[in-house]
Amino acid sequence: MKILLLLFLSCYCVAQVKSVDVCVYGGTSAGVIAAYTAKMYGKTVILIEPTKRLGGLTSGGLGQTDIGNKYAITGIARDFYRRIGKHYGRFEQWTFEPSVAEKTFQQYIKEANVEILYQHHLKQAEKRGTKIEKILVENGKSNQWIQAKVFIDATYEGDLMAKAGVSYTIGREAKYVYNEKWNGIQLLDKHQFPDGIDPYKKPGDPASGLLWGISNEKLAETGSGDKKVQTYNFRLCLTDSLENQIPITKPLNYDASKYELLLRYIEKKQPKELNWALMHIQPMPYRKTDINNSGPFSTDMIGENYDYPEADYTTRQKIQQKHEDYIKGFLYFLGNDTRVPEHLRKEMKKWGYPKDEYMENNHFSPQMYVREARRMIGEYVMTEHHCEGRQTVGDGIGMAAYTMDSHNCQRIVVNGMVKNEGDVQQGLGGLPPYPISYWSILPKRTECTNLLVPICLSATHIAYGSIRMEPVFMVLGQSAAVAASMAIDSNRILHEIEVKKLQLELDMNPLANKNQAEILIDNDYYQVKQNGNWTVAPRGYGRYGKNYLIDESKGAEEKSVIYNPGIRVAKKYKIYVYLPRFEQLSNQINVNIVTDSGKKSVVLKPQNTESDWLYVGEFFFERGFGNTLEITNQGADGAVIADAVLFMPENE
Repeated sequence: MKILLLLFLSCYCVAQVKSVDVCVYGGTSAGVIAAYTAKMYGKTVILIEPTKRLGGLTSGGLGQTDIGNKYAITGIARDFYRRIGKHYGRFEQWTFEPSVAEKTFQQYIKEANVEILYQHHLKQAEKRGTKIEKILVENGKSNQWIQAKVFIDATYEGDLMAKAGVSYTIGREAKYVYNEKWNGIQLLDKHQFPDGIDPYKKPGDPASGLLWGISNEKLAETGSGDKKVQTYNFRLCLTDSLENQIPITKPLNYDASKYELLLRYIEKKQPKELNWALMHIQPMPYRKTDINNSGPFSTDMIGENYDYPEADYTTRQKIQQKHEDYIKGFLYFLGNDTRVPEHLRKEMKKWGYPKDEYMENNHFSPQMYVREARRMIGEYVMTEHHCEGRQTVGDGIGMAAYTMDSHNCQRIVVNGMVKNEGDVQQGLGGLPPYPISYWSILPKRTECTNLLVPICLSATHIAYGSIRMEPVFMVLGQSAAVAASMAIDSNRILHEIEVKKLQLELDMNPLANKNQAEILIDNDYYQVKQNGNWTVAPRGYGRYGKNYLIDESKGAEEKSVIYNPGIRVAKKYKIYVYLPRFEQLSNQINVNIVTDSGKKSVVLKPQNTESDWLYVGEFFFERGFGNTLEITNQGADGAVIADAVLFMPENE
């Protein structure tokens, strides 16, 4: 026994130490962008990913991007979706195949020559005072110490944060803790069972026991807190292309009794199709899908993830396997159990796993949707009040715009009926994107001064539900990397950098490559002038930023909106105008471009594009304020919208 112990200890003693400026733990979307950014800022960087794959959920099946408002997506995150667009022959693309996302992340890694350690798990973090000196990672065969000046925890679980002794919480705060309305226990109507569905194995007989998946816990008081975590699932990439399809077969550990409650729901609901009632089928390019949970009994495995945030890697893998088995069983059950109505079975049989996705993992995503795990209690806590505009911060280093969104946390019996609890989908009331504080990605100064946490940031459960979107994580990953570079360059701790300089740097160097930044002018900026009476539409779906201007007079009264970019560098600029989807939109939009060489008119055809950004053309602009773009209502046969305008400089 002593010999084994000595061998174990000697293994750790002889582990090599690698020293870098910035260590990023977690190859999620945020982790890749953080590592790329730090390297572009001239820092030595290592990216450590516990699995074989980069990109987290973005390359793991979440191809129907949750945005809220595209104005919130800036910097390299915006560039990511434009690179995706380039792949599909468009300006931007927000729906994409998992393999395309992974290849795009690999582009960033190759361009910056980022060193990666795959399949290495964090074992321990060694601190001196409030600084992490080094961390130990292992891959089952060998151990490696990583020493760094700044660490970035870019995991969905907050593992490095926890190992470093940083304060965090799990579950839902009681609503009184931060005076919130939507936190804590919430029994609401979304993804909810209709009344009258019996929860017992033998209907009407509690002594027979509960059906699988139903908890015997009692419903607590509305708004009270607990340690329950909103449910996980996988975002499913399936295809109906027979040429590219692998059939959905009975999985190992299949147990049809897990889906008895599903049959009772189907009997009550009598859905005509799978979409929305039993799952949300979102179309992707090349006849593929991003399928998410929808309805009271779907791909979410409610109540089976409570132990996941604090579990070790072996236990987490077992929990993930349970979720995979459940979802594969759910798909197989819908397609093959004769108790399922024939029209639903027939529809399910159309789908299969794509041959050209996840080849290294039997064509099923290796990335479980960990919607929420640990959340840091840092220097500043983002709350519901920030989401709803009652509070704001001046030190924003990213924005969020999505609904306050929590999936269900438990399935229980209420008044003799089965009910789900915890699903909250509270919109932001048409408010514009709100800023996320720099201090919310920082641990308390007394706990750790060289760690940034862009994913498991400091936010309440309900506020985190609005922030926790993949493009927002990318933005925060970039901001974290720039902050790390500034701290290293100035020989300061992260808590002492000048946030105003950080904000300016993010604005002036948005792609971290020193290229001239594009000029984005939204309709409510000071560079915009209105001629005539335009209506302000603050709640228009798909608007860019706070609102847009709309005229529905069909040219009866001459009106225009003039944008002045204030050109700093004389060169060619590609111009795009942003047009939200609108049913009564005019079939043509007239745009006038004024430069020192004269005026040119362009007629845009909004119906002929699948993108929100319409290309106007490329023009040479001299330096100064003599260049303008004018949107007019001349010749309109429907509504004319003036929203954001983009001037993209020609960069070599």
